[in-house]
Parts: sequence; structure tokens; C-alpha cells
Amino acid sequence: MSKLERNWQFAEQYPEETAALVRARRLALELGIEPVSRSIGAQLSGLAALTRAQAICEVGTGVGVSGLSLLRHTPDATLTSIEVEAEYLREARNMFAEAGVPAARLRLIEGDARHVMPRLNLDSYDLVLLDADPAQLLEHFEYALGIVRPGGCIVVPGAFSHGRVPDPAARDAETQAVRDLLTLVAESPAIAPMLSPAGDGLLTLVRLEI
Repeated sequence: MSKLERNWQFAEQYPEETAALVRARRLALELGIEPVSRSIGAQLSGLAALTRAQAICEVGTGVGVSGLSLLRHTPDATLTSIEVEAEYLREARNMFAEAGVPAARLRLIEGDARHVMPRLNLDSYDLVLLDADPAQLLEHFEYALGIVRPGGCIVVPGAFSHGRVPDPAARDAETQAVRDLLTLVAESPAIAPMLSPAGDGLLTLVRLEI
């Protein structure tokens, strides 16, 4: 194992997760859902705390792993979470309740994010997480850019697409969608992009106040 691999493996185990996150992660795996990794969850928790997020939007609820991470250190934040699968949303609601998250802090919406996001208030969210169908990533990003406030951030886990994005031989539509987003934001004067190698890659995009 190389030094970089040891570093990555160590980061993936740090820090310990809450009991609620452990339960949610176990359920996600049982249902065949790929949750964000532990290191990505920790970064989401830190980003939400760093930005002092009060309003968070999440595309792709799953069963609540990323949502619980986002709310872990933001006791005053509210979470609007969009999920197309009704079963996942029911399980997520149960997970949030078991974790003691008050219902008043949650707005769980069943539906296609491409239909829901245009109805959300513009410039109203401190942090927007995009963790749904990679093929729809560019559409989700355009909507996210409208609802995130100046100075807020858009966060995209899975930015390496299981190692395919750095591989020039990988040409599938999902991988290309991620590459297109990376190119788009790198060239935009309105965005400060950051790419972390944690997990399967975490792309953080700060909307600049211009």
C-alpha cells in the first residue's frame, strides 16, 4: 500500500460517526444505496458548520446519511431534501426521527429535483448538496446556482465517478457529465471551485459575490 493510499484509508475512518449515522449507513447499504463515505460526511458536517448554514438544500435524500451529516453541527439549520424514491424518503423520515431531529427542521419532498428546484426561492440557501442521478448533474447545478446565496456553496460528492473521471478511456454519459461540470466551473468567474480527493471526490463550489 502506498503512502497516498494509507493517507486516504486513514481519512476514511476519521472521525467516528454518531450512532444515528451508523444506523442510517447500514440501512442504506441494505437497500442497495451508496451513501457518502465517512470522510465525505465529515466534510459535509464541517462545511455546514463553517458556513454557519441556516438553510440547506439537498438533492438525493437517500435514507438520510448526508442529511444527518449536514445537520450534525448546525443546530439551527433547516434542511430541504428532495428524493424521487418514496420508499427512501419514508426511511429517511424515520432515521431523522430516531436521531432526534425535530420535524420543524425538515422539509422532505418527494419528486424529481428538476421539477422541484425551480419552485424554491432564489438566493435563499447557504449550502446546496447535489447527490442524485449524475446524468442530470448539469441541470441540477444550474438550478442550484440560482437558489444558493452569494457566498454560499454547492457541494457535489462522487466527483471522481468511481475513478472514471481521471481515466481518459472512460467515456460514459455519467462520467462525461461530471467532466463537463468540472470544466464549466473552472472557467466561470462567478465560482471558486475546490476538488477534494476524500471518498470518491468532493467538489465544493463557492458562489462569489460579484
